Amino acid sequence: MPEESDVVDALSNLKPLSLHVPEPKFRPGDAVDFAEVAVPAAGSVRRPDTLAPAQDFTDLAYTMVRVLDEDAQAVGPWNPQLSPDRLRRMLRDMAMVRAFDERMFRAQRQGKTSFYMKSLGEEAVAVAAAHALDDEDMCFPSYRQQGLLIARGCPLVDMMNQIYSNTGDKLQGKQLPIMYSEKRFGFFSISGNLTTQYPQAVGWAMASASKGDTRIAATWCGEGSTAEGDFHSALTFATVYRAPVIFNVVNNQWAISSFSGFAGAEATTFAARAIGYGIAGLRVDGNDALAVYAATAWAAERARTNAGPTLIEHFTYRAEGHSTSDDPTQYRSAGEPTAWPLGDPIRRLKDHLIAIGEWDEDRQAAMDREVAEAVKTAQKDAEKNGILGHGLHQPLDTLFDGVFEEMPWHLREQRQQMLDEETASGRPWARK
Repeated sequence: MPEESDVVDALSNLKPLSLHVPEPKFRPGDAVDFAEVAVPAAGSVRRPDTLAPAQDFTDLAYTMVRVLDEDAQAVGPWNPQLSPDRLRRMLRDMAMVRAFDERMFRAQRQGKTSFYMKSLGEEAVAVAAAHALDDEDMCFPSYRQQGLLIARGCPLVDMMNQIYSNTGDKLQGKQLPIMYSEKRFGFFSISGNLTTQYPQAVGWAMASASKGDTRIAATWCGEGSTAEGDFHSALTFATVYRAPVIFNVVNNQWAISSFSGFAGAEATTFAARAIGYGIAGLRVDGNDALAVYAATAWAAERARTNAGPTLIEHFTYRAEGHSTSDDPTQYRSAGEPTAWPLGDPIRRLKDHLIAIGEWDEDRQAAMDREVAEAVKTAQKDAEKNGILGHGLHQPLDTLFDGVFEEMPWHLREQRQQMLDEETASGRPWARK
């Protein structure tokens, strides 16, 4: 056994410990070069059987499922062989999301609402998934999956009413703009608390399985949210009970002003989170609508056949700020969005349809005008119900609604006290 002095002498020869602090490769003013981003050739990744055990294809967590090649052709084993009509519907839905985002972004800048979040560059993540899932499947989204609602046919006016918190807002102005809740379209209430939707999705999926149903759950979060405890709790429950759920991690490289390295991207992929839990993990080109569709359909079949959950990392890029409250020029290079090697999801799907002779630039331009006009018309209809800057739109006593199935006595007393005080003050905001 070594003497204590020997141990002290040995330690004194060591270099001091140091802490690694992740740092993004590009800051404002830097030239951008994404050459280090490994992008495998489209069609080069194998497609395992949906019933295969997760440990048989751990390699898929470290590569990238891609379908559309450099010539805009669909190639390889993951090609979902979609009909031209389906491809055109997906293209239109993505174009509608982009037009909707642009108009609502401008509405915020005009003071008509307090807040908005675009999904520019990420439209394929939600839209392609919505097309791959069954309409009865339950979605537990984060706050950049408005494409789920649009692809499932939610009226744009209803979405805008929520953004404006006006008299047509079914949530009575109680949710931050863009935090929709749509039971009609299998869209669970969005929460501002990160990743709470993950364990909720697992619980819903477990309930569906315990009832012998055929519906599955799908949930989304950003890569930064994988650091939250709820993420890991959800994966534990899902793997133990083989819950029929799809976990989607949208790795768009940035969580507000913190780059993905702070969530662990420097060490490994986010799809690799699945391996430690014994869950199937896929890493997918998030700007390739066909790859997103194929991966989601594969994971849905796996869930529906009791083979267990799947975690899909969608490798994509947030082309604009985190929200209207954010200025990305303060923390990242302005050249990043245009240098991103996986391109634009709408352009890539458009080019594919043109390449197979099922589309052309004239029809694309006509469609863009059509969706822009549809969004403009919906905005006019929604604004008839009021905008955020025009005062209180909901009767004041609705403040107490929607909390309990039956309002307890003490809240009834408080509501009456509030109404009496409002009446006495000459500000009758009570329900008429």
